[in-house]
Amino acid sequence: MTLKLGVPSKGRLMEQTFEWFAARGLKLSRTGSDREYAGAIEGLSGMELVLLSAGEIPRELAAGRIDLGVTGTDLIREKLPTWSDKVEPIAEMGFGHADLIIAVPALWVDVDTLDDLDAAAAAFRARHGFRLRIATKYHRLVREFLRDNGVADYQLVDSQGATEGTVKNETAEAVADITSTGDTLRANHLKILSDGLILASQATLFQSQTNTLSAADKKTLQAFRQMVNG
Repeated sequence: MTLKLGVPSKGRLMEQTFEWFAARGLKLSRTGSDREYAGAIEGLSGMELVLLSAGEIPRELAAGRIDLGVTGTDLIREKLPTWSDKVEPIAEMGFGHADLIIAVPALWVDVDTLDDLDAAAAAFRARHGFRLRIATKYHRLVREFLRDNGVADYQLVDSQGATEGTVKNETAEAVADITSTGDTLRANHLKILSDGLILASQATLFQSQTNTLSAADKKTLQAFRQMVNG
């Protein structure tokens, strides 16, 4: 048996992941062409590299098909109910920072907090006859956050891309999305609620809690954890 490490398969996130492991004595590399999702690990025997999209890694960890994986905290918490029963965070990696936030039109000068949003949502429903729409792809996290903060009279509408544009396109009145700098929000005339931070996310190394390891795998895992945690 070998331990399977799943990492993002492309882009800056893959490059930063490779750099992070290299600084800890593990050389990760792609094998074959850029279209092949195959890779190799040097520096510790008994391990195999699996290249996946960041969005697939939570599912594969939860199923025990990979033993270790690098993905965003936001994806783990959104995609895995009772996530702490299925995965264990080993190390925050210090890159891939992004905040999941709630933003409303900048023209809503009287809406600055979640309490303001709740009042605006009630007024919106009374005026228009339907609930205020919040565009997002993070349905679980947003619903739990709004419930915990007493916001009602809204509906979530699914948005898998260009979420910031939904308000301008009149398919939503507010958004809940990931942002790093806020530039795209400002360009679309949106402002973040002062208490609208749902989750501060970053790339994190997780270990599956649902798989069964052999004695040899446990020994490899111990050596791996010592390397990555110094």
